[in-house]
Amino acid sequence: MITDVRASQGHQLPYGTAYEQMLEKVRHEGAYPTREKADEAVRLVLGGLGRQLTGDERVDLAACLPLEAARVLTAQIPDTQPLTGWAFVKDLAARSGASSATTRWDTGSVFAAVTAHAGPDLITRILHRLPTGYALLFGRAELAPAA
Repeated sequence: MITDVRASQGHQLPYGTAYEQMLEKVRHEGAYPTREKADEAVRLVLGGLGRQLTGDERVDLAACLPLEAARVLTAQIPDTQPLTGWAFVKDLAARSGASSATTRWDTGSVFAAVTAHAGPDLITRILHRLPTGYALLFGRAELAPAA
């Protein structure tokens, strides 16, 4: 684990290199002014995803993510009633006190970084497990199943 000199001054927690890189990707994707804002978005969105995702996909995603991100994901107990993509954004907005538009932005920024770690095959499996509406949040087209 890498520690930041500023950590001893109380300005930043020490994070591993992989999580630092993930935060930088989220900061860049979301145009956040600070790494702390990116960290807030990661914690909000991955916590929410941890309440939605179950099974092998949850385990496999946690294994792909940096340790700090995996802990946020797996610390959540999955909800008994899964949310659609839009309900997911509304739930996160209510929890954070942010607007739905801001929360949608946060979700897309974090999911872009998650996709970079997980790869397209795992994201496809995750999307098949989740209710409708998540594909767009992951930057993919929402395709209707063939009749």
